Amino acid sequence: MIKKRPNPLKEKSFTFAIKIVRLSQDLVSKKKEYVLSKQILRSGTAIGALIREGEFAASKADFINKYTVSLKEANETDYWLMLLKDTGYLCNDDFTKLQEQCKELISMLVSSIKTVKKSLYKK
Repeated sequence: MIKKRPNPLKEKSFTFAIKIVRLSQDLVSKKKEYVLSKQILRSGTAIGALIREGEFAASKADFINKYTVSLKEANETDYWLMLLKDTGYLCNDDFTKLQEQCKELISMLVSSIKTVKKSLYKK
């Protein structure tokens, strides 16, 4: 059996998705907020889903595409986090923790995309 190497990006994006699901549940049940909760749920969980899709990409170009779309979802999630904080739906402490994790995912995605692009365009 082939042993897979750990994938920190995959693991961190899954952990982040769980926190986003819980945030969305809290927004609906405690704050009765339905629109923004759906937006952040969609974008925040799409990050990891796209990373998983990238695992079985048909080519390096397909991999780059999946990770680039994941990066766009992470950037959108950062937007929703800021909006939730600035409208009083998310306290500063929760915002700071979630935004740090989101920014870390963004950095890791950018780094992964750059690495694959370098290998793709290497002579």
